[in-house]
Amino acid sequence: MSESPTAGRAPSPGAKLVAEAFGTFLLVFGGVGTAVFASNHFTEPGTASAVYLSVAFAFGLTVVVGAYAFGPLSGGHFNPAVTLGVAAAGRMPWKDVGGYIIAQVVGGAVATTVLTLVGTFGPEGWLARAQDAGFASNGWDTHSPGGFGMFAAIIVEVVLTAIFLFVILGTTHPVRGTRFAGLAIGLTLTLIHLISIPVDNTSVNPARSIATAIYGGIGPLSQLWVFLVFPIVGALIAGLTYRALFDSSVQSVAAE
Repeated sequence: MSESPTAGRAPSPGAKLVAEAFGTFLLVFGGVGTAVFASNHFTEPGTASAVYLSVAFAFGLTVVVGAYAFGPLSGGHFNPAVTLGVAAAGRMPWKDVGGYIIAQVVGGAVATTVLTLVGTFGPEGWLARAQDAGFASNGWDTHSPGGFGMFAAIIVEVVLTAIFLFVILGTTHPVRGTRFAGLAIGLTLTLIHLISIPVDNTSVNPARSIATAIYGGIGPLSQLWVFLVFPIVGALIAGLTYRALFDSSVQSVAAE
């Protein structure tokens, strides 16, 4: 996830959008795929921690891989909240935001669609059980793995998305950034999942939440608004705050 495409010949706008769609597909297919397959495989009491750990690392690894594979093309956002936070920080033009978000939502939805196709060829009743369990969707109360309420979900989504954006903006800074940004960002996403999977199954990414709610049923769809609104709130807070505190002397590209 580096928001500045590679030097030299600039990727075309279409190439950037395709890269965002592919990267989001990878993120959702890898992370949600691990969640739905692992949660249906490890069903013995006491195995929840193993599932949480595997899902957390799956999301982190997909971001690392995607960042290095597609980051040089599009910046490697794979997340509407990241795109909005990066734009709020002045690191990308606002005119590009809409296309990025559409590509991300499409990529995520295709990923869960492919997962359901895989499920149709699985063991008897596997897909129905996965969908009855919410298909790794985000939620609170009865849809929370740990039984946490709506305000717990709101708090973790705002705070953890803001932390995620601070790490992204810091590690990909044009002057102070590091070549290991993708690794740092992936590890941060792993940590975020380890913290919040028990709370609300971890969103911090509206495209991921939409992709799973499509197949998760009425309950996840009815609660989806929290996972659209509050990751974006956290990302915008982080983007504006980072720009004001640490980037005030850097020329913005938002008006380009």
